[in-house]
Amino acid sequence: MKTIEVDEELYRYIASNTRHIGESASDILRRLLKIDSQAVSQEPQKTAAKAEPDHPSGQGIEQMLKSDDLQSQESAIDRFMHILSVLYQENPTAFAQANDIKGRKRIYFADDEAALLASGNTTKPKAIAGSPYWVITNTNTGRKRNIVAQLMAAMGYAHGVIERVSQSI
Repeated sequence: MKTIEVDEELYRYIASNTRHIGESASDILRRLLKIDSQAVSQEPQKTAAKAEPDHPSGQGIEQMLKSDDLQSQESAIDRFMHILSVLYQENPTAFAQANDIKGRKRIYFADDEAALLASGNTTKPKAIAGSPYWVITNTNTGRKRNIVAQLMAAMGYAHGVIERVSQSI
């Protein structure tokens, strides 16, 4: 076992992706990076080569960041909803990863409003434009950034793009 140092923000991101008590940082990173532990020890170059085609082009996201559309949104909720809509439009299949993003007590995404309302009090669900998904909006801006970052990581976006998008909320 090796020890590495990570900054506080990265540590919080890894910790926020814990699925169960006792899950190790290595297990979390393997899941997020979609790395099988046997593949790492036997064929690390093949695993890396396989991962590349899954990365989205990011053209829709880049256009969104360059245009005034995102900054013209008046509130963090509006920017959050706009980003989710663009992510869905860019890759609807990969967006299905949203169903795996959950809090300790709440689900964040669902196929209908009722599922989100049942998951907690005052979730304030909203439909994501152009998609069949709903998302809770009654979270602070930091949590919204984290939700977007988790979704984009699961969809295969590069860290730099994830950082720029999540900070734009």
